[in-house]
Amino acid sequence: MDPGLPDVPDVFDPRIYAEGIPHERYRLLREHHPVAWQPEPEVMGWPAGPGFWAVTRHADAVRVLRDHRTYSSWAGATQIRDPDPADLPFLRRTMLNQDPAEAAGQHGRLRRLVARAFTPARVDAFAGRVRERARALLGAAREQVEDGAADLVRTVTDEYALLNLTDLLGIPPADRGLLLDWTVRIIGYQDPEDAPAPLLGPDGAPLNPRSPALLGEMFGYARSLAAHKRAHPGDDVMTALAHAGLDPAELEMFFFLLTVAGNDTVRSAAPGGLLALARAPGAYRQLAAGEVPVDRAVEELLRVHPPVLSFRRTAAADTELAGQRIRAGDKVVVFHASANHDGRVFADPGRLDLGRTPNAHVSFGDGPHVCLGAHFARLQLRTLYEEWPRLLPAPELAGPPRRLVSNFINGITRLPLRVSGPPR
Repeated sequence: MDPGLPDVPDVFDPRIYAEGIPHERYRLLREHHPVAWQPEPEVMGWPAGPGFWAVTRHADAVRVLRDHRTYSSWAGATQIRDPDPADLPFLRRTMLNQDPAEAAGQHGRLRRLVARAFTPARVDAFAGRVRERARALLGAAREQVEDGAADLVRTVTDEYALLNLTDLLGIPPADRGLLLDWTVRIIGYQDPEDAPAPLLGPDGAPLNPRSPALLGEMFGYARSLAAHKRAHPGDDVMTALAHAGLDPAELEMFFFLLTVAGNDTVRSAAPGGLLALARAPGAYRQLAAGEVPVDRAVEELLRVHPPVLSFRRTAAADTELAGQRIRAGDKVVVFHASANHDGRVFADPGRLDLGRTPNAHVSFGDGPHVCLGAHFARLQLRTLYEEWPRLLPAPELAGPPRRLVSNFINGITRLPLRVSGPPR
């Protein structure tokens, strides 16, 4: 290392993110170590790993996300932590952990199947129901508080994301709590307060919440729901998937992906956007007055608060990125929030500019794994931001927010905001 350069800051430890997105650490990496080796020590009872390359500039992040032949999702899946080798064949059943080697390959076939089930027309058909739910939840938050403040995560955004998704999937109302329980266990496993107690393997080490041993209940439910939809079809995504010609394992993994990713995208982005607006009252006034297009505001709020912090690839061959030699088998991790604040792409990236255009953020990824549910997420976020000024006063913090302890999901677990007073 050049002795004239600053030390490489740690962006791996999940506890860092409980204090907020580490923008100063990201800035140092972008400016001095754009592809930086990160040790992977034992943290919070989770075993040490071999380390990885942190990719923090926008252009390099896009290159990694688009070049599936060099940077593989198949080789080691998409989480920083290595999966148990015995679990890897299981994880490769989902298209998130596959490489689109050719259009007729497994990834392309599965993506086309789910795209036909998850069409914009089917999503847009739920727009009226999404708006009714936003009004109901925001109105209830205003009316049910005693001291003028409410935790918007508990009273609005968790329910909003979950119920919208279960409507789209066609989940019976009595079963909807199951999806939130599964999401919390799978997404919040690094957070000692947010997650249930980890289940331990025979060696006493925590089991990965994505291992097949811990997903049996979810998969059994997916199979029974698909059987029900074949007998009693509806205009929903699970009916479409039940009739799509998937084998049982593929259907289970689609249900897993839609349940967790489909729920947590909005569950993370919605409170993050509200927190950003609470901290930028001038920008909120522009939004409330209709001075900026809501669609642009959604993109900017996604830029400053991406739902996902990082995604991992594995080098399939020796290569070079930003002048750094990378060996086959090395882990290469893209940091979305850093790429979204790269001044080479975004003018004055630290400023919340709700009218920003163009806005080439990577909050929904890029390349062959770009988020299939982005249209539904944008619909929900746009509706929430439209309805807030009609029902509630300007968002104002009533206490410190609490962030998820995670280097993967940019979650907020508590967001106390004042909700009494006239709308504006």
